Amino acid sequence: HPLLCPVLGDLDKHTVLFRFRERFKLSSYSSCKVVDSNPEAFKPHYKQLLQLFGNVLQDVTNTTASYYCILTLTAITSYTGTEEMVSFNLMRSLIPRLIIALKHLIQADQNQAAEAMEVFDELLESEVSVLVPHIAELVRFCLEVSSDVSLSDSLRVKALSCIALLIRLKSKAVLKQNLLAPILQVVFPIMSATPPPGEEDPEDEENSDGNNDSESPKHFATQVIDTMALHMPPEKLFKQLMPLTQACLASENPYERKGGLLCLAVLAEGCADHIRTKMLSSVLQTVCRSLSDSNQVVRSAGLFALGQFSEHLQPDVSKYHTELMPLLLGYMSSLNEAKIGHVTKAFYALENFLENLDDDIESYLPTLMETMLSALHNTDNLKLKELAVSAIGAIANAAKEMLVPYFPPIIESLKGFLTDIQEEMRSLQTQALDTLSVLARTIGKDVFSPLAAECVQLGLKLTDAVDDPDLRRCTYSLFSAVSTVSPESLIPHLTAITTLMLMSLKSTEGVTVSTYDKQFVLLDDDDDDDEEEDSVLEEDGENEVDNVAGYVSLVENAYIDEKEDASSAFLLFFPHEDVRKAAFGAMGQFCRAQHKVWQENPTEANHKALHKLLEVVLPCFLQVVKQEHERQVVMGVLEAMNAIIKSCQGEALHTPGRLEEISHAIRDVLKKKTVCQDGGGDEADDDEQQAEYDAMLQEFAGEGIPILASAVPAETFYTHLNDLLPFIMNKAKPSCTVADRSFSVGTLAETLHSLVSVAGGRAVAGRLSNRLLPVLVAGVKDSDAEVRNNSVYGLGVLAQAAGPIVSTDYPMMLSLFSNLLSKESDRRVIDNLCAALCRMIMSHTEGVPLEQVLIYGLISVNVISWSPEKYFPLFLQSIQLTVNFWT
Repeated sequence: HPLLCPVLGDLDKHTVLFRFRERFKLSSYSSCKVVDSNPEAFKPHYKQLLQLFGNVLQDVTNTTASYYCILTLTAITSYTGTEEMVSFNLMRSLIPRLIIALKHLIQADQNQAAEAMEVFDELLESEVSVLVPHIAELVRFCLEVSSDVSLSDSLRVKALSCIALLIRLKSKAVLKQNLLAPILQVVFPIMSATPPPGEEDPEDEENSDGNNDSESPKHFATQVIDTMALHMPPEKLFKQLMPLTQACLASENPYERKGGLLCLAVLAEGCADHIRTKMLSSVLQTVCRSLSDSNQVVRSAGLFALGQFSEHLQPDVSKYHTELMPLLLGYMSSLNEAKIGHVTKAFYALENFLENLDDDIESYLPTLMETMLSALHNTDNLKLKELAVSAIGAIANAAKEMLVPYFPPIIESLKGFLTDIQEEMRSLQTQALDTLSVLARTIGKDVFSPLAAECVQLGLKLTDAVDDPDLRRCTYSLFSAVSTVSPESLIPHLTAITTLMLMSLKSTEGVTVSTYDKQFVLLDDDDDDDEEEDSVLEEDGENEVDNVAGYVSLVENAYIDEKEDASSAFLLFFPHEDVRKAAFGAMGQFCRAQHKVWQENPTEANHKALHKLLEVVLPCFLQVVKQEHERQVVMGVLEAMNAIIKSCQGEALHTPGRLEEISHAIRDVLKKKTVCQDGGGDEADDDEQQAEYDAMLQEFAGEGIPILASAVPAETFYTHLNDLLPFIMNKAKPSCTVADRSFSVGTLAETLHSLVSVAGGRAVAGRLSNRLLPVLVAGVKDSDAEVRNNSVYGLGVLAQAAGPIVSTDYPMMLSLFSNLLSKESDRRVIDNLCAALCRMIMSHTEGVPLEQVLIYGLISVNVISWSPEKYFPLFLQSIQLTVNFWT
């Protein structure tokens, strides 16, 4: 350029271009850092920036400039919305150039390329659908990267995680563009690849503890399948996935067999309904065969799959206990403790299966307890001891009072672990506390009560001696468990216990306050800014210890007026979520314990103490439901609040406006309007956990509806019930999942059952009958036995609750039951059908053709003869009601 000639002098063209390129690299770096520091401030200049990026990305030889350009693009992506169509269209036009630039960057610097690929995460998660026209091109690029074994693991992992995110957010587009098959064709070979000679997969290494969070391509390939299971229709997924899975399972290569088993394992949660109803027997047979495979790699994968099935395919999988339990018990007896990772998978499978055995566990108890107690006494391996202690907790959950003969040796074994405060014993110690809590809840009041006071003192001593959030969480759980069997043991220590809980809720450990947005962020390992953090915390003008003392005073003397302000402050600092969840659960248990104390000793002082405690806890719970970011914490609070209302009934709703507040909180969860449902929480959770928690949140909220209905007169709750019912009924549609349909009709049925026993319940049930009857009738015709069971039960309690008001619907209901009885084989449905007939006769005898009841009964005899001790009393009750009427 003529203007540059005097400056450049006699420099040749190549030197000039080199210097320009170096200057451009520097300017790209500077622009990246400046924009990244405050992207929103540059919003007026996005158009010019995007035009510049387009030019930079075209020069594929200048990979450094491309790298900083992509980082800058990543920073501004979330601030570019469809309201700015020029910027939106410019960004969309950049995608092909972006992919080409990344291909060249991979050749130059794989670490930079992996970092630059974060741009796709931002693009996918932003409000705009910039990538939609380019999804096929993006998938092809990511598959090309992830299948190239010459590239670094971190780069291949990034490509696979991008595919998983794309499936989670745009699964319909993936299916519509026929991208499922190409993804599976690449993912399966990665998932079933044989490791290099002399190496093993991390989870198969002898020194693995079974909790390997390996960020390997194989691990992330399995996550891609997992994400598909959670976000794609099973029918479409299985059509293309099962041939590949079956080919792996039939392979001579043990790692391919392992890959097939891992695929089945990760399908268990997302496709639970499909597997349970259409292929449970066959997949269980496959897994059982894998447990006797000659290769330990395959056996480990089989154990993992069995654990997944036991966790996610209940209650159906427990029906196979006669086949599976002997296999597991035989397997446990031959374990080599040197291979602790393999041992961990065996315990994982056993625990998940045991949790749901209930009474069927009795025949296996001697062998189980001999195995677990032997592991505690005959090994020095702390991890194996921890696994055995955990398994005893699972056994206790299923066996309950049947475990009483083994209680003394269990307690004797646990004592040594509970009192040893050495650091290397910490994990075993916290597990022992967890198991002790389970024993307190399950073994029976008479058996555990003598230990209650000692357990409380142990918990206080441990929290005083050891500063560990997991130990505090387990201690709060122990306090809560003790209060169910011996609330009087807690009373002398209530001040100390409450102090501990409130200090946990207000703890600043692991958090600091951002001086920019006043939000809390986790501290990293860098302690250079400790002094600055201390000054920030002190700027509030109040000493945190004084604040805690104030809350203790509030609970201790019960005369502080601003209880709701104190409850709000419980959320001021966020410690570990498990600690918060345990603390909230213990607070709920204290309310129930105080209610029990008042019932047994109904003095004015006890009644006043109950209401003061409720005035602290319930407002705190309501605020947590609205404002808490972590789903697990909200679930724990909803569960605790339901338990309080169920126990305390109207006492919990005595405060004016409290019923409305709780109803609105339930409505907000059902409408997905709380903070934790807004995509902001559980950042560390993977996709399957988030999907599970979202469903569980709504279930916990829905369970509160019948509990509220049973706690107050029907007319008092009717307005709120009318407001909540549509959100429940919408989940009964045929297009909803089996779990949703079962939850919907089950909640409606339980709500009607609650109306049976409250004042004004018959009138309200009558008013609701026209809306609920069609939903329940449709449910009786459902293809799933659980939905039919809940619906039949619902019709029975509707007849009981509404009485003669629904008598005109009796002929239709009886015809429906007659048709159902002629073809129904599920025991539970027949049980509830008999009970429904009883309720109809009791509620409005004239509406039932009693001669036909005998025919129903005679038909039922053929069905129930296999278990007369359970079902014949229902039949006899129905006949007795008929005879009484005739007499």
